[in-house]
Amino acid sequence: MNLLLCDVAKALAIGVNLYTFVLLIYAVISWVPELRRSRWAYYVGSIVEPVLAPIRRIIPPLGGLDLAFLVLLLVLQLLVRPILATMAFNSCIAIF
Repeated sequence: MNLLLCDVAKALAIGVNLYTFVLLIYAVISWVPELRRSRWAYYVGSIVEPVLAPIRRIIPPLGGLDLAFLVLLLVLQLLVRPILATMAFNSCIAIF
């Protein structure tokens, strides 16, 4: 059971890291107008926007600054990653 939980924790941690990378790519795309019209920018937006939309309903953009992006990034980095790290540590380390 611990090995399964260990593998799940590692996979989720990798997923969070990849999603954070996609968020950073999305931020760069939003700063460069020529990149916004590309097809791959549409795909990146289709991954990020469904998560940002509910946060934007609560915290709308203020003066061109998208606080939803910052909130999501902070939640991933300050809440989700430590929880996954603790879960991976507790399930992957064998205690004798």
